[in-house]
Amino acid sequence: MIKKKVVKCPQCGREFSYFESEFRPFCSEKCKMIDLGHWFSESYTIPVKNELGEQIEFIEDLEEEEDIY
Repeated sequence: MIKKKVVKCPQCGREFSYFESEFRPFCSEKCKMIDLGHWFSESYTIPVKNELGEQIEFIEDLEEEEDIY
């Protein structure tokens, strides 16, 4: 029995057959590499909340931090 499931690529939104793609959950190697590039450049972040429940952002520049010390 061959499973067939059509999904949208999380990167480009193109519909493709999930079980036929060797790059799943992406439709192609290009979309997979674009996503990997986002991880390497740290474009993806997880929001952090303080004890008051407010979302805060951490902005750290390692070069500036090294100059301080």
